[in-house]
Amino acid sequence: GYSIDPSADYFHCTSNNTIYGTQMKSFPETDVPVICDMSSDIFSRPVDVSKFDLIYAGAQKNLGPAGATLVIVRKDALGKSGRYIPTMLKYTTHIEKESMFNTPPVFSVYVSMLTLRWLKEMGGVEAIAARNRAKADLIYGEIDRNPLFVGTAAVEDRSNMNACFLLKDEAAHKEAFDALWKAANISGINGHRSVGGYRASMYNAMDLDSVQALVDCMKELEKQHA
Repeated sequence: GYSIDPSADYFHCTSNNTIYGTQMKSFPETDVPVICDMSSDIFSRPVDVSKFDLIYAGAQKNLGPAGATLVIVRKDALGKSGRYIPTMLKYTTHIEKESMFNTPPVFSVYVSMLTLRWLKEMGGVEAIAARNRAKADLIYGEIDRNPLFVGTAAVEDRSNMNACFLLKDEAAHKEAFDALWKAANISGINGHRSVGGYRASMYNAMDLDSVQALVDCMKELEKQHA
């Protein structure tokens, strides 16, 4: 659980950690205002927004191209600042001007609209959540089964968006594994530069077949070297 000072101005959290591959499965029950950065898992699962005073999310993972930010804020939380906030950075400014205070990032907003339409066509957040669980179960199942790999996050904290894992013997198997996934036209699975290893990012748009392609590479490595 979380130990939150009842006198705190707010509790800030990030729902999904893309670097370490961890995700909050629940959120604290507290009288302290809760603020959450959901940039990397917004719309990936149902969330009770009434439990938050403020949710913000950059578009670039599950909503659209970089450049736009989604903000969900309680009206009674607006204007509660103990310091001067520049006009452009005030949420009230953008609410009063209906997000037209300055020139909006039109392309990012447009593609976000298309993404939300696609999300509805797919069955909504509940359907996407089931699809994301299936992808996560597939990759984590192989990480746990395959003797050449090991996951880096505690099982109970594993992210459905970012599966982080290592080769147990990198010196012996890295060259062969890298050749396998590159030959399969897979890209972008190197871990964050601060932690190394591998990171399979499985945002909403990623389909199950793409995850299966990586799993097949992991199985092939085992066949060749186990």
